[in-house]
Amino acid sequence: MPDTPAPAARRRGLTARDLALIAMFAALLAVLSMPFAIPVGPVPITLQTLGVMLAPSLLGAKRGALAVLAFLALTLAGLPLLPGGRGGVAPFLGPTGGYMLGWVAGALAIGLIVGRLLPRYRFWPGLGANVLGGIGVVYLVGVPWSAVALGDGLLASVVGVGVFLPGDLAKAALAAAIAAAVHRSYPIPPAGRPVDAAAREDA
Repeated sequence: MPDTPAPAARRRGLTARDLALIAMFAALLAVLSMPFAIPVGPVPITLQTLGVMLAPSLLGAKRGALAVLAFLALTLAGLPLLPGGRGGVAPFLGPTGGYMLGWVAGALAIGLIVGRLLPRYRFWPGLGANVLGGIGVVYLVGVPWSAVALGDGLLASVVGVGVFLPGDLAKAALAAAIAAAVHRSYPIPPAGRPVDAAAREDA
């Protein structure tokens, strides 16, 4: 009779290590946002999507989404973290606002898929997760928002987004390659504390 694998331990909360990883990836998003912007109309080409894909690929859904939220919160607070040194409320109300909100949903989607791949993260399934979450979900939110903000038709916005697709596919592949190498050589522990350990500390 074959052995059945032991169920994964349930975990809850966030540890100091988790908070440090969230802060580190929020900072990575800031680094990828500013110096590499290529102006292409109202929505510039940047490396931000690489960070949005990489964070949940390495940290999982909870920490990955929180890293994106932390970056957006700092931007909303007025820090000049977006291309051109922009920050505050205005970028969220403009044509890029939908893409930024879509990053959170995309990070959650990638993280949830990656959670099913672990402990064996492989390039091709990881690439699929990045394409589905980091491109599909982000575009699903961002394109209609951009169409409304610019006053363009939805079809025109869908056609216009084609200029971003090759670069986003390349970033999806790069994020999957980096994640596969990290998971293979130095896997990052899951978020939170095991429930049993947390219960003992609370007792």
